[in-house]
Amino acid sequence: MRYHDITKDDMRNGPGLRAVLWVSGCSHHCPGCQNPLTWDPDDGLIYDEAADMELMELLGRDYISGLTLSGGDPLYPDNRDEITALCKRVRERFPDKTIWLYTGYGYDEIKGLEIMKYIDVVVDGRYMEDLMDVLLHWRGSSNQKVIDVKKGTVIHDTDT
Repeated sequence: MRYHDITKDDMRNGPGLRAVLWVSGCSHHCPGCQNPLTWDPDDGLIYDEAADMELMELLGRDYISGLTLSGGDPLYPDNRDEITALCKRVRERFPDKTIWLYTGYGYDEIKGLEIMKYIDVVVDGRYMEDLMDVLLHWRGSSNQKVIDVKKGTVIHDTDT
């Protein structure tokens, strides 16, 4: 798996201060995407032991609320095995941290994947430029849903 960045102390991709892993690879190619540089699965850095150690060190900080996975698309088919293994490690090592996942896939397409056992919140659906709304919380377009995976329910903007 490849990635473009690990963001420290992020406040825009989930509640609290978060570590964000921006993975490479996306086949959705949504018009107006804010991260088209992450579409190429062969671009960016290799997610190696040093990157993993950096991410785990960030997650070990008391003030970090959790991990957010974005990109690209963390569920790009070539990323799924490594992202699932990463989420499993994070869940085991940091059971009180939340894991948020941004994906262009719809929840019904992914809810049966193994990774969903480790995810707290999914922001699903392709970004649709004509449905963009800057007032939305945690999502870019109104077709996307913020889903509490454990409850299987949509979180409304005022609930987070």
